[in-house]
Amino acid sequence: MSLTTTAARWRVPALLTTAVVAGAMLGVQPAHAARPGFRMPFLCGQTWQGNNWNGHSPAHAIDWNHYDANGSPDDLNRRTVASAAGTVLESYYSTTSGYGNTIVIGHGDGWRTRYAHLNSRAVATGDTVKRGDVIGRVGATSTKYDLSPHLHYEQIHDGSVVVAVVQGVTWSDGLKRNQTSTNGC
Repeated sequence: MSLTTTAARWRVPALLTTAVVAGAMLGVQPAHAARPGFRMPFLCGQTWQGNNWNGHSPAHAIDWNHYDANGSPDDLNRRTVASAAGTVLESYYSTTSGYGNTIVIGHGDGWRTRYAHLNSRAVATGDTVKRGDVIGRVGATSTKYDLSPHLHYEQIHDGSVVVAVVQGVTWSDGLKRNQTSTNGC
């Protein structure tokens, strides 16, 4: 092996190491983990009204409601499905947070989704779910609040609730709109 070839082999790793150290010194952070392709947490073809109202706790959460052909709410006991594949990190009934029946699914790289106020839960902590698997049914459970049936939904990254992106639609705070599920289509 020639001296020129040996020097070239060491030059690339040395440049990469220098770039990483320089980036760290300048406070450059690595890119965030890619957000999973979250779908609506409902069966394919169902249209739900999402409301991400100002003052909602926590901020960025979406409350989902379904209405029949006459405009009357008919959410109660409708199936809730996983909006992305993952592992069930929590499946419990909260008596302190106001969430009632709650499921939290981990999707990797710091991403989680929370489904709350469920009437029933169909998965347990540790279960593996695919996108579109039934995880529970919509309800109005809470020990703190008197609620009408709806699904409280959050997307969480590295422990913080973030502005949700559902099927490519960004749900900025203060929005109320209809969206049709493509989950499992």
